[in-house]
Amino acid sequence: MSALGAMEAAAGPAEPLFRPLSAEDGEQQPAEIESLCMNCFRNGVTRLLLTRIPFFKEIIVSSFSCANCSWSNTEIQSAGRIQEQGVRYTLAVTSRQDMNREVVKTDCASARIPELDFEIPAFSQKGVLTTIEGIIDRAVAGLEQDQPARRATDKEVARKIDEFIGKLRQLKDVHSPFTFILDDPSGNSFVENPHAPQRDEALVVTHYRRTPQQAAALGLELPDAAEDLRDEVLQFNTNCPECNAPASTNMKLVQIPHFKEVIIMATNCDSCGHRTNEVKSGGAIEPQGTRITLRITDPSDMTRDILKVQCPGIPALASCGLGGVWGSPALLHGAHSMLTFAVRDVEKNPFTLGDSSMPSRTGKLQEFIGKLQDIIEGKAQAHFIMDDPAGNSYLQNVYAPEEDPELSVQRYERTFEQNEELGLNDMKTEGYEPEATSGR
Repeated sequence: MSALGAMEAAAGPAEPLFRPLSAEDGEQQPAEIESLCMNCFRNGVTRLLLTRIPFFKEIIVSSFSCANCSWSNTEIQSAGRIQEQGVRYTLAVTSRQDMNREVVKTDCASARIPELDFEIPAFSQKGVLTTIEGIIDRAVAGLEQDQPARRATDKEVARKIDEFIGKLRQLKDVHSPFTFILDDPSGNSFVENPHAPQRDEALVVTHYRRTPQQAAALGLELPDAAEDLRDEVLQFNTNCPECNAPASTNMKLVQIPHFKEVIIMATNCDSCGHRTNEVKSGGAIEPQGTRITLRITDPSDMTRDILKVQCPGIPALASCGLGGVWGSPALLHGAHSMLTFAVRDVEKNPFTLGDSSMPSRTGKLQEFIGKLQDIIEGKAQAHFIMDDPAGNSYLQNVYAPEEDPELSVQRYERTFEQNEELGLNDMKTEGYEPEATSGR
């Protein structure tokens, strides 16, 4: 049974579980629970007090003390759920009476004093039931904690902190007005209104909608995973495709300008030295296929970036026996590199230009390689065509976002055979729910 459940059982159904904070001491008896001290790892005592703050809500005040090592700790928790909206209290402190206002500050709330450019960040302190003066005292105690060490190592920093501590202490005398801002995305913090239920002219309470980042910090929703992936390289373990030894693969999500997101993957094997790199589309298959045509008129055209995924073919080259080159995993580099790889693979293939090749085929391939070399060196003009039924290939437009006079992009409807190859004919994304059976 939880501590709260034990207190409910002890209180009985007729007695209220939460009593007003201003109730007599005899009416508020905290529950005592023996618990482990995290400082000396011997048993101490935790005291729980369930109380209700007038014109606010119920809270749980917990206090731990250890008689063995004298360690103690006090904090508060909201007895309710996270509110629908966050809350921001802005108080104009003008008198000593304002310093005595009760404040409930949860661990996810931040406190600011703009006049001193001072802030207590969220999640830097545990929840506390205190006053505005108490919050300033806690801040002073925190700053003074390491001052002896600072004075020994960095006197200048220690001097500046001493000056700031003096300014904080002067706020307690309220020689001049200042602003106290308590901002809590959970909506469970509180600043007392001594005039309640009347309006307090010095206190402004603002309710607001939480941002996605604040909701993620409270555990209400997950942060945008795609944003995280853009800023880091992920690594996971795999096996080398050559020697099957353990290897690692790096993965990075990259946004191509004026196109879409792609996933770059690189595998490196320390055992055999094998390296592979691959680029996958970060999006779904497009509704239409894409045919990209580039008229190569200048050697600079050979430096344009290309993204070629696995499914598209390049008919002009595939018909020449080079389908294996273009059917490789996705590549992201310049057109110059693609043609250079094609020439290299043909020259190294023993069945095309080696001793086992036929003289007629060797002559034709040598002529073809010569034409590719002329295109690579800018001595001949040509058309470079990429046909991708999935619509996920890319060829850089150097004039983007304006139109490129040498580049044309044509979208077309896929044939049944192309949809079959992509696995789209049997894919059903709508109306796949089974029909409800009629009741007997």
